[in-house]
Amino acid sequence: MTQSRWKYLLLRRSGAKERENGGERAHLWPFRRSTKARLRDIHPLRGGTGGWRFGQRMNYGQKLFLITTLPFLAAAVLVSVLVTLQSRQLAEREIHQLERQLIDAKRAELKNYISIARNAVVNVYGRAAPDDEAAKLLVTQTLSAMLYGQDGYFFVYDYAGNNLVSPRETDLIGANWRGLTDPNGVSVTDELIRLARSGGGYHSYDWPKPSTGEIARMITYVIGYQDWRWAVGTGVFVDDVLATVAAARDQVEARVERTFLYIGAITLAALLLVFGSGLFITIRERRLADAKLKKLTQRVFDAQEEERSRVARELHDGISQILVGVRYALDIAKRRLASGDARAESDLDRGIAHLSGAIHEVRRISRDLRPGALDDLGLGPALKALIEDFGQRTGVATEFDTVVFRNRLDDEAKIALYRVAQEALTNIERHSRANTVSIALRGHSRGATLRISDDGKGIEATRSAPSTGAGLGLRNMQERVEQLDGTLRILSANSGTVIEATVPLTHLLPPEDRSDSHTKANA
Repeated sequence: MTQSRWKYLLLRRSGAKERENGGERAHLWPFRRSTKARLRDIHPLRGGTGGWRFGQRMNYGQKLFLITTLPFLAAAVLVSVLVTLQSRQLAEREIHQLERQLIDAKRAELKNYISIARNAVVNVYGRAAPDDEAAKLLVTQTLSAMLYGQDGYFFVYDYAGNNLVSPRETDLIGANWRGLTDPNGVSVTDELIRLARSGGGYHSYDWPKPSTGEIARMITYVIGYQDWRWAVGTGVFVDDVLATVAAARDQVEARVERTFLYIGAITLAALLLVFGSGLFITIRERRLADAKLKKLTQRVFDAQEEERSRVARELHDGISQILVGVRYALDIAKRRLASGDARAESDLDRGIAHLSGAIHEVRRISRDLRPGALDDLGLGPALKALIEDFGQRTGVATEFDTVVFRNRLDDEAKIALYRVAQEALTNIERHSRANTVSIALRGHSRGATLRISDDGKGIEATRSAPSTGAGLGLRNMQERVEQLDGTLRILSANSGTVIEATVPLTHLLPPEDRSDSHTKANA
């Protein structure tokens, strides 16, 4: 548990008491809020209850959802745009091809009508002279009678622009229509005469439909009777073709809209699936994190109680007994001094010796809690003092080997490696029944490695006993090393145990200046 977590718990308890007492220290509430915010930063899964406001940091779940959905949405939009463009381009090509096919069919139909009209008057026109008015009248009557469909008819203009035949629009007959244009400004009569002079051709323009009087697109085919200087032609309205093309375009737009709806529905379903999966995973991970946090809190409490029990046991078994002996020695010396007994001096000497032992014991306990040599001299001398004290206290043969580092370990690495060695020696003393213990500290290209080995009965043998201290100690060592991004290896057998803790090169400080390197420890 971090220091911020402890502050939060203490302030929460004190805040509850203060609210019961009327809120005498309400000014601490902002600090509690900031502590909770820091806890959310430390534990991202324990963020807000959902959503975020402007200026508020997003939690882990929200960031994950954005990272997942934004590329998906961008891809869906891109696919939709590409599908729409490709569909419209393909549809336009198909519509243009359909329009060309229908127009070509209409033009072929016009040529057939002109061929029929030519065959109907060929005998008269072929034998007539250029000024045969009777033949001309017979031809105009024949062409006027040739009607087809609701709007189909033949028309005739002379090259001067006079209308000679127009059976469905008789008001045009006999008038000169040179310069006639449609509502869009397209030349009608002049262009028809020009095409007839050149041998024939097609011309498109807007013209009133005889059946309805509405303006519609018309395609005409005209040929020239050069002997009589006539332009003879016929035309068909292509509003049905345009209606077919417009219907095809409407169908294309409808298909595009349906495609958009399908893509949108699929995208929405995928987003809902991603959101549901992310929500499920977030809730599951939060529950797991809460369970782990509870376990970690309980382990911290257990470790605290164990440390308190150890300190209390050492105070009771060590210092307390020594101080009792000092008191008895001083009482005896006091009585003997009062009676003039010469043995009072030896009792005082014994009391002073007991006091010296108590002072030594206090220093040992203080060194176990926080060794001063670790801050003053470095990791190497602190480990050496630790294993020497272990050997003197337990009678186990000890060895210590190290080399001078060119780079120094930072404070976090020194404390972690020292606590790993301390925990390992504690487990060896309590469980391994070892005769020899050795500690080696080495620096290398990957960082620094602490190696602790003994010739005891191994970890698996000790775990058969009903004790959880060794398991908790190993977990503590593992977590300390993992916090430094290091590795912890434990090799155990019936012949002994080897523990290797390695911290990466990032926890080695740069080399010091040579001018003051002789005054500071390198490890």
